[in-house]
Amino acid sequence: MLKLTFLGTSAGVPTKQRNVTALAIECLNPYSSGKNQQQNKKSRPWVLIDCGEGTQHQLLHTKLSLNQLQAICITHVHGDHCYGLPGLLASAAMSGHREPLTLIVPKAIEVLLEAMTLTTELCFPFVINFMAIEEVLAEPDNHNKISLDLSNEHQLGIDITALSHRVASYGFGITQIISRRTLSTDKLTADNIPAGELWGKLQQGQDVTTDDGRKLRSVNYTDNDRQHTRVVVAGDNDTPERLKAAVVGADLLVHEATYTSDVLVKIQTKNPDFDPMHTSAQLLGRFAEDVGLKNLIMTHFSARYQSFDNPNSRIRNMSHIRLDAESVYTGNLWLAHDFAQYLVNGAAEEVSNNIDNRVQYLGSARDH
Repeated sequence: MLKLTFLGTSAGVPTKQRNVTALAIECLNPYSSGKNQQQNKKSRPWVLIDCGEGTQHQLLHTKLSLNQLQAICITHVHGDHCYGLPGLLASAAMSGHREPLTLIVPKAIEVLLEAMTLTTELCFPFVINFMAIEEVLAEPDNHNKISLDLSNEHQLGIDITALSHRVASYGFGITQIISRRTLSTDKLTADNIPAGELWGKLQQGQDVTTDDGRKLRSVNYTDNDRQHTRVVVAGDNDTPERLKAAVVGADLLVHEATYTSDVLVKIQTKNPDFDPMHTSAQLLGRFAEDVGLKNLIMTHFSARYQSFDNPNSRIRNMSHIRLDAESVYTGNLWLAHDFAQYLVNGAAEEVSNNIDNRVQYLGSARDH
């Protein structure tokens, strides 16, 4: 399972209700339960997608800890997506983060941090593993995929898709795979293998020998369950079709819907020499409908749209974004707001194409 917390949902500039772009993706183990799950709430690994100015302040209103931050992915170099990165890293250092941190970012971000380090005496007590997106995409054999091992049974895969924007922009596919080995206790009992130490070793994947000399293979007495959860998060992008391959089998797409279609046309008409190269809610909704995407979260809204939802108001607001999308899209639709949290439930790999009702809105992180 993946838990999403939106830390910023405004495009370009912050508003009184919305900060600029940032999204935390927390990795939950669905096989943990009861006491173990409660103990692990403060130690769940998480990934940050984009880090607009003020992101570290937004984190203060959540239960996320910088000590459990595993990776930061930056979609592109525009300031509303990356100006908060130096400050967040400095705060991570002062808050006790010591484990290596992976940065999957455009090459220019590494240059930016090098300049900040030199000019402000910024010092990191942890290793930063820079992975320049341009270099990852240039490697012929890795299929644009990066693997992060969060534990022996918990892997996170991150793949990259090039998008269309005024600067190089990218989308990230976040795939969580969790496996669990369970004992076939009925078979063990039927074979007269008493419960005890041997059962534990078999469940851990070890082959064992009984006191009477029988050799038992773990594979014959265990079953493997695997849960597969996939979320695609796009950076700024005026061509959603670029993500057609990435969203195949995805449980959810998170994508910008900066304008309504009428406003986007007015902007493009008023200044033909300058295209903001963003997506309208209708354009995105039509793409999602055409590819059969069941779950869609829109974010990165222009500051001209107020946060309330009232279709009868003359003031531009979220209802205009929503109705623009709903005119062409019939799937599950959410318009993100700051601190909105969503739980994305994956499924066993053999039924991963059944992606209806995989996403649950949990409310605001500030209320929990």
